[in-house]
Parts: sequence; C-alpha cells; structure tokens
Amino acid sequence: MSSPLSAEKRHITFVCTGNICRSPMAEGLIRHALKTETGPLRTLAVRSVGIAAFAGSPASDNAVRALKKVSIDISAHRSCPATPEIIETSLAVFAMTTSHLLVLRRRFPRLPADTFLMREFYAAALPNAPLEIPDPYGFDLAEYESCRDSMVEAIPSLLAFLRKKLG
Repeated sequence: MSSPLSAEKRHITFVCTGNICRSPMAEGLIRHALKTETGPLRTLAVRSVGIAAFAGSPASDNAVRALKKVSIDISAHRSCPATPEIIETSLAVFAMTTSHLLVLRRRFPRLPADTFLMREFYAAALPNAPLEIPDPYGFDLAEYESCRDSMVEAIPSLLAFLRKKLG
C-alpha cells in the first residue's frame, strides 16, 4: 500500500563498523542506482554511518578507488557515528553483518521495523548466497572490488523491496 513519506523518514541508512569502507560504498552505489528511478524512490535520501565510527574520517583509499572504477565518486565522504536521530528516523536501515544488526538492536530501542542485512533480499532468492558483506579494511584493492560487487548483486532486490514498501 502506498504511503507518503513523512518529512523525517525520507532516508535510508547503511551501517558498517567504521563508516569508511562498506557503508560509504553502499551509499554511493545506491545513490547512483536511485538516479535512474522514478516516483517515490527518486526522492529518497541515502546516508551511511558506523557503529564504531569517529566523525570526519575520509573513506578509505581503496573504497574510493573501487567505486571510481564504476564511475562513482565517494571521495568527499566523511565518516559519521550511528546516532539515535539518524537510525531511529530512517525509513529503512541496511547493515553489512549480523553483528552490526545485533549492536543496532541493543543500542537503539526504537530501531525501524525495516532493518535488514543489505544482502538479505538477494540471499532469500538464492539460498546458498552469503548474507554478509565481509570487511575489506586493510586488504588490497581486489578485496574492495569483491566487496563492491557483492553489494551490486544485492541492489536490484533491495530496490524491489523499497519499491514495494513505497507503493
């Protein structure tokens, strides 16, 4: 059923640990994907945060490089810690791992009902597909590209969920 987006719940949030690798990559990929959408999806804002992030750190060099290879620029990204204001006012929250989900559930009592793993919808259609997106931090560019590609796989099913949610 279609429902108008409230003024405060017009964003989706991606969560990882430090908000310098996975969640900024997911944010950049989804922002890029939303540019081709019409209707309510096009009006969504996208954020990323970290459950153990320091404010103001840039995205890792390899995260920037991995996305630059697909013509997406996240070089202006600066890390942001997960706060009640950001998490609890999100339309939906997408975490990279089950441990991120556990921390979110413990830390934020008013966590949105629509809180999932980023690959949850994709993995539901392919039972042997991994649910989690491994942390590439400290590894070479190939690991970041693999991380990026695992996110790209999940985007169509994530967008399908959002289309259905927004009517």
